[in-house]
Amino acid sequence: MRFLGTERVAVALALCAAFGAAGCGEKSASDPSAGAPPPAQVENVANANLVQVDDPKQFPLATATAFQAPSQLVANGVVSPDVARTVPVISIATGRVVEIKARLGDTVKKGQVLLRVQSADIASAFSDYKKAVADEALASKQLDRAKGLYDHGAIALNDLQVAQDTAAKAQVDVDTATDHLRVMGADPSSPSPVVNIVAPISGVITDQQVTNAAGIAGLGSANPFTISDLSDVWIVCDVYENDLPAIKVGDTADIRVNGYADKVLKGRVSNIGAVLDPNLRSAKVRVEVQNPGFLKIGMFVSATFVGQKSEAHASIPATAILHLHDRDWVYEPAGDKKFKRVAVTAGRSLPDNMQEIISGVKAGDQVVSNALVLQNTVEQ
Repeated sequence: MRFLGTERVAVALALCAAFGAAGCGEKSASDPSAGAPPPAQVENVANANLVQVDDPKQFPLATATAFQAPSQLVANGVVSPDVARTVPVISIATGRVVEIKARLGDTVKKGQVLLRVQSADIASAFSDYKKAVADEALASKQLDRAKGLYDHGAIALNDLQVAQDTAAKAQVDVDTATDHLRVMGADPSSPSPVVNIVAPISGVITDQQVTNAAGIAGLGSANPFTISDLSDVWIVCDVYENDLPAIKVGDTADIRVNGYADKVLKGRVSNIGAVLDPNLRSAKVRVEVQNPGFLKIGMFVSATFVGQKSEAHASIPATAILHLHDRDWVYEPAGDKKFKRVAVTAGRSLPDNMQEIISGVKAGDQVVSNALVLQNTVEQ
């Protein structure tokens, strides 16, 4: 009986241990948090375009009004010289440069000496000219003598005619030699092997291909200088093929330069390219504009082409626009003492310090009338 009791105790202990282990296993399987990492904490980030103020009445509102404006298309362009006003400076005479009197970028006047060239061609041309002058003088004297002899019946008419022909041919040789010198840039009245190369027009030297002591090979070589008259220039723009129907020759365009934001120039479309760029799918549109003096070759500009159709846009006070991060913004009321910053596309300046808004605001919307004041308050 004693052994049986001991055996029962052992069996009871074994069963308890088994049930205990089973109970622990159920808890581990049923508890999803057991052994799992802690949950991630999410933090809400404030909207950078939403600001809250204590007293919204400090920032008066303005209501956008409707504005009927001609359709517009904006394209980027580059200032280029007018090809018809660009003239190369050439030297027909070959030789060596002995002096350069102008440099790239200089403004020069017509007839101004740009460089001096020592040329054997000029020396040879002067030799021919002097010989022609001497032959003409001799032929002229012989003609005078023949006339006197003919008047006294000493020679026949044929001899007089021969003398006249010789004198006429001698004069032709003088004229030819004179023209040869002038074409080469030399002055027949100032014999010298050094010729002055002068500016054919007034303008700016936009290219220089010559240095001191360089050789000049005449017409077969690169032009020493190129002069461009920049009083009128071209604005060459790339316009996508989908936008080409909105532009035609004769349309006007407003030209704006990044460095002169307050300057708006008027141009006229003079040509629309007949060939599209196969990669960009755009055509070159040429705008002719008068240069007030600050347009430089290679400047980037924006051209706004004004169409014939009318579009409805909004207009707001110019002070309602905030220029920030190379973009234009306005503040609109968002309720609960809050204002929302909205990106807009500004158009032309209007009378009474108003500004056209192409997109971002429509007629009837309310905006803060002075966005800079609100922005300064937020930054404090």
